[in-house]
Amino acid sequence: MKKIFKYTLYDLIRSRWTLFYLGFFLLLTIVLLAFSGDVSKVIISLMNVVLILCPLIATMFGVMYAYNSREFTELLLAQPIPRTSIFWGQYFGLGVSLSLSILIGIGGPFLFYGLFASSEIWNFFILIVIGVLLSLIFSGLAFLIALRNENRIKGFGLAILTWLFFAVIYDGLMLLLMVIFREYPLEPLALSLSLFNPIDLSRILILLKLDISALMGYTGAVFQKFLGTGLGISIALFVLLGWVGLPAFAIRQVAARKDF
Repeated sequence: MKKIFKYTLYDLIRSRWTLFYLGFFLLLTIVLLAFSGDVSKVIISLMNVVLILCPLIATMFGVMYAYNSREFTELLLAQPIPRTSIFWGQYFGLGVSLSLSILIGIGGPFLFYGLFASSEIWNFFILIVIGVLLSLIFSGLAFLIALRNENRIKGFGLAILTWLFFAVIYDGLMLLLMVIFREYPLEPLALSLSLFNPIDLSRILILLKLDISALMGYTGAVFQKFLGTGLGISIALFVLLGWVGLPAFAIRQVAARKDF
């Protein structure tokens, strides 16, 4: 798996799409830091981009790479190499390449401007961790979709639908649920449902770290009481790591049974 991971990572790092992705975050972060003197506002602006763009790019890039490398994958399968090593090597190479783009694109300007010594360092750290975890989660989901669907059009459609569900539709369903059952105390239910959406959970973690949960009203107070503590943050990060492990485990199961 180590050799396949290195080859995949090296191949993707040289890709113009990866360089464009890195350049976008690099330019955006530099512009925000240059025109804003408040680091908290910069982190909030980057949060809005990371929560939408990272899952979208990871999903589309993941399904594109899985389909485009199909012939190379079949060649590897003809060799005496375990299937798990092949697919996990490709998946982690894809996820790490996207994560490096975020680390360098956002972390580089912060390091250049000397903001690592500021009081916002932990908020920035949470933003980076969230970006990396979302990249791993959605690239894994995209890779899994490509493995389960031979038809490229169907695979791309399901990938876009998956991102759309977690980014937009899930929130709409939760809002509809809140309106229908508004007479009941639904805050604990909202907290539980947020754990099943990595984008929502990531957004809540960043908002709580920035101490602006008061804008969320009573629901924000509930989130602050549970997720605002060290134990709550640890549980939330553990759930996000579980979201990383879920597609990785599913990839292993599908690859073991799939007839290429």
